[in-house]
Amino acid sequence: MNATGTVISVNVGRPRPVEWFGRQVMTAIWKQPVDGPVAVAGVNFDGDDQADRRVHGGPAKSVYAYAVEDYQWWSELLGEPLPPGTFRENLTLESLDLDSLVVGDTWDVGSARLRVTPPRFPCFKLGVRMGDAGFVDIFASARRFGAYFAVDAPGTVSAGDRVAPHAHPDDASLTIRDFVAAHEDDDVALLGLIARDPHVPDDWRQHAAKVVARLTRSAPD
Repeated sequence: MNATGTVISVNVGRPRPVEWFGRQVMTAIWKQPVDGPVAVAGVNFDGDDQADRRVHGGPAKSVYAYAVEDYQWWSELLGEPLPPGTFRENLTLESLDLDSLVVGDTWDVGSARLRVTPPRFPCFKLGVRMGDAGFVDIFASARRFGAYFAVDAPGTVSAGDRVAPHAHPDDASLTIRDFVAAHEDDDVALLGLIARDPHVPDDWRQHAAKVVARLTRSAPD
């Protein structure tokens, strides 16, 4: 936890209706940078919300972060610049390897304290945002998911604020990269780690345990 990063922008947005393949979809995936300091407490930054908290938002998914370095990769791939907030993140960060973050670690961001939780696995609404239903699969194959955080201590965050490590629990070892590999590859060993990790939210632990049981049953003798 020796690395530090910088907040490039704080991005927020409210749910709004969007037409998608002939039906109306409520989504808050459009996030815009706002001037700080912006307060964060509970499950949101001020001015931010989610359209469906069954899959987005809530205590374990209060803040979503994405890296400038990943945006640079996407801009080269797509041949166009992508502004902060394109992928619905609340925090666009620089000089911090989000894949190497450890679930359960806490970080000081501005005057707030945030705790690393799982990566974000996008739903079809990312396709809505990009105007391409197939983009969700492209995003998944790139394995540049970003990371969710819970809010352990409220505070305010501004562009330019430092992102610095606070604490690393002795029993925390599962990285965002491990989590992605477990989910995308059905890696039984890593899924077992998720199922046993006390820093992983209960719903993910239960899901991982079920997948391990299914994969174990279907494995050849």
